Amino acid sequence: MSSPVRLFASYNLWSLIAPASGQQRWHCQMKRGFIKARQDEPKVKALLKAKVTPSQRIGLLAQKGVYEFHHNRNLLNSVDGVEKVARLLKLGNLADEIQQRVRQILKKYQDAPLLLNKRIMLLTRGDEGFPKPIFIERQDYHFRLYAAMDCVLNESDSSLHIIDFKTGKSPFDRRQALVYLLAARYLYPKYQATASFYNLEMGKKSHVITVSSSELKLIEFHLGYIAEKHQKDLQKYRQNKRIFSKIFPPNPGYHCRFCPFNSICEHSEDGE
Repeated sequence: MSSPVRLFASYNLWSLIAPASGQQRWHCQMKRGFIKARQDEPKVKALLKAKVTPSQRIGLLAQKGVYEFHHNRNLLNSVDGVEKVARLLKLGNLADEIQQRVRQILKKYQDAPLLLNKRIMLLTRGDEGFPKPIFIERQDYHFRLYAAMDCVLNESDSSLHIIDFKTGKSPFDRRQALVYLLAARYLYPKYQATASFYNLEMGKKSHVITVSSSELKLIEFHLGYIAEKHQKDLQKYRQNKRIFSKIFPPNPGYHCRFCPFNSICEHSEDGE
């Protein structure tokens, strides 16, 4: 009987452990410490609850808008479709800047709906919470893989395409697509999968990302390493909380002012 799988990995954890290409200067391990090791402390919990930025809210609302357009197909062709979706999203309760940007995104999508006449296998609202974990167990590693996909299209009897929606100036991080492609191997084993990003606000598509079976094995192995490293870091912290800054070293600088934990981080330029 196999042992229970306690370790986990996800794109979010990967991005907290290692920076995206060219982002090393702004990457801080201590942020991971606050989010993953100290999340139950009252001050940290309060900051985590309030950390949703206007940009993140706009991204979530944009994805919900795409969902509503395709959940109620008549809205795509309706003269007042944008207004009807705006009411479903309760935009009237939000700040003017958020309302304006989301309405522009909705109008742009209605004018050129990316998913029109596509065979949609999966389209999420974006607020469903944690997806069901994929249990990966190998001889050398084991972990739960979490991968919350925005959209999956059935392109043929043997292929599917995964799309991740973005807004604003959010960069396309190839690692996120790699995690989705690994997840697809387990969720849709009969299909060959590809992935791409699409910025709903700019109408910009990324190139299509593909990987071979051997590359997927390397990605899986690396995620297994990430899961194990993170678990070891958590164990070290629980054994000696006084060495928090050694386990999760800070990287203070100008970027601290954009960190949700700058008010409680003693290493932050804005910390108290």
